[in-house]
Amino acid sequence: MTRDTRVGGRAGSIQIQGSSFRYRREDGGAVEGECSAASLEPGCQSVLLNGRVYRIAEGSRGEVLVNGRRLAAEIFNPRELRGCQSGPAGGGRQEISAPMPGKVVRVLVQPGDPVEAGQGLVVVEAMKMQNEMKSPKAGRVAEVRTRPDAAVVAGEALIVVE
Repeated sequence: MTRDTRVGGRAGSIQIQGSSFRYRREDGGAVEGECSAASLEPGCQSVLLNGRVYRIAEGSRGEVLVNGRRLAAEIFNPRELRGCQSGPAGGGRQEISAPMPGKVVRVLVQPGDPVEAGQGLVVVEAMKMQNEMKSPKAGRVAEVRTRPDAAVVAGEALIVVE
C-alpha cells in the first residue's frame, strides 16, 4: 500500500508492505524500518515503529494527535474522490490537489476571485469520471497552477485558496 501524505506542510509518501515501511519526504529525506499497529479504541491506534511506541489518535480535520501532541497530517487515498488540502479547513493557504492522475477538463476560477466554502474550482477527469474539486473554505484564489487539457498526477496542487 502506498499513500501520498502531507505532514507539517511537507508533501511525501508512505509505503507499507507487511511489517516494512518506508516514508519519503519531497525534500528527499526518508525513514525505513519495521512497523506494526493495534487498535486501542475507535479512532486510536498504538503504532510500533522501529522499536518505539506511538499513540496516534484522530484530531480535528487535517490533524492527528501523536502521544498527545497535535500534528498537521493528512494521508491521501487515491480512491477517495476529493481535493487535498494543506491544513485544517479554515486556516491559512490551502492547496486543492488532484485526487488521482487525470486530465483537467475545466478551470472554474481565476487568481483573485473570491470563493465560498464548497464552491467548485476545477474539474478533473479520471477513470472516465469528472470530479469537481471544491473550495474547503471561503477566501480568495491566490494561484491557479493548471490549465484546461493539462495532464495531472495524484497529489499535484491545482489551485491555492487563502
